[in-house]
Amino acid sequence: MIRRPFWIRVFSFALTLLLLWLPLGLSIYFFWGEGGAASFVNMGLLYLIFMLLLRVWGQRVHHQRSPFMFYGLKGGWNFGRDALLGWLAGVFLVALLFAIEGLLGWVSWQGLSDRFGLVLLDGVLTGVAVGFAEELLFRGWLLQELELEYQPWFALLLNGLIFAALHYLHPLEVILATWPQFFGLALLGWILSLSKWVFAGRLGFPMGLHGGLVWAYFGVNVGQLVTYTGVAPEWLTGINGNPIAGLMGVGILILVALGFSYRVATAP
Repeated sequence: MIRRPFWIRVFSFALTLLLLWLPLGLSIYFFWGEGGAASFVNMGLLYLIFMLLLRVWGQRVHHQRSPFMFYGLKGGWNFGRDALLGWLAGVFLVALLFAIEGLLGWVSWQGLSDRFGLVLLDGVLTGVAVGFAEELLFRGWLLQELELEYQPWFALLLNGLIFAALHYLHPLEVILATWPQFFGLALLGWILSLSKWVFAGRLGFPMGLHGGLVWAYFGVNVGQLVTYTGVAPEWLTGINGNPIAGLMGVGILILVALGFSYRVATAP
């Protein structure tokens, strides 16, 4: 079977997605405005179209009878077990980071607010949505497309870089203010790709890990569980309070990446 080059496939997929969504998205914008519920509906609509297109794409372009399984939504009970394990791992990593920083006196713990239960619930919904959506896109569709074109480790490298770069679709002043987190985002992308390999190509663990990280940090940040004492510099704890833009957070991610890399390298 003759397959078009990777960049042509990606451009074709993205252009098709845009053309399918644009009429509906513009209609919502003109009749409902932007922001708030309109933005939420537009994003949900975009992702629904992405899911439908992904199914057709897998069938027509790659001749897969089960496109979603092809991209990693497989495993039944194993998928659910993987997702739960990944979620717990994500929560543990965030807890470990702030526990160490607390012991070192870099952060001080605050009391729970009256709204903390609602914050956690909101965080669960956010974590599940972000974990599912971003992992199906980046470690499902994109990583699979890369692996069809390049050697596995180069595909993993590109996947992390693209993952990080696409988080910078912001005005220039925002990009300049948040650039220190680029390596942390790329490293997180590599970890999520490695975890997919470790778990037999299933997306359950990376979805759970991503969601658990989002939920735990959402609880700490939005729930205002900690304040930085100023004892340690920002480059150590995280620029602008972002852990993956600091040496401590990146250091933990490097250890996780090395662990997964060892598992992949020594797998039978």
